[in-house]
Amino acid sequence: MVRRNDGRRAALVDGAIEVLAREGARGLTFRAVDTEAGVPTGTASNYFGNRDDLLTQAGARVYERLTPEPAEVERQRAAKPDKETYVQLMREVVGRVSGFRTGYLALLELRLEATRRPELRAVLTERVRADLAANLSYHEASGLPGDATAVKLLYLAFNWLIVEQLTLPDVLSDAERDALVAAAVERIVTE
Repeated sequence: MVRRNDGRRAALVDGAIEVLAREGARGLTFRAVDTEAGVPTGTASNYFGNRDDLLTQAGARVYERLTPEPAEVERQRAAKPDKETYVQLMREVVGRVSGFRTGYLALLELRLEATRRPELRAVLTERVRADLAANLSYHEASGLPGDATAVKLLYLAFNWLIVEQLTLPDVLSDAERDALVAAAVERIVTE
């Protein structure tokens, strides 16, 4: 029987994210999630039908937690649609994602696991496509300079920049990261 306490489910999924980031997909067990969430042993198995369900919900939860607050979106939309605003927006995105270190590392683990699990790959592919489509739609509606190709190139470049920052944080300083964000927007986005 799958339980319906939304607060407990969120705590368990957040625990799964932490376990994925720290121990990888092989370390993700119901017992490890129970321990991380501080709940009695056996609780996770009451909330998730199987490990694949837990993996899928962990991925969805990362995206949920990375979504900016409505006030932030409105502030961004009210800004002048120029390259300076674009650079600031990209710095905020890179900062927000980098700031949720365990979430992004958990997503990397899920992507690796998806190479071995077709069902998880299908779910992640759909989610990433939807995320990219939302970015393209936001960009189009914002009036910011650049086309769809520029958005995709920045998406790909900044994903790797974030990986670099989270896995080898001493390679680039924060100032270098910010300068690279500005340079990427300047070189990729055409008026």
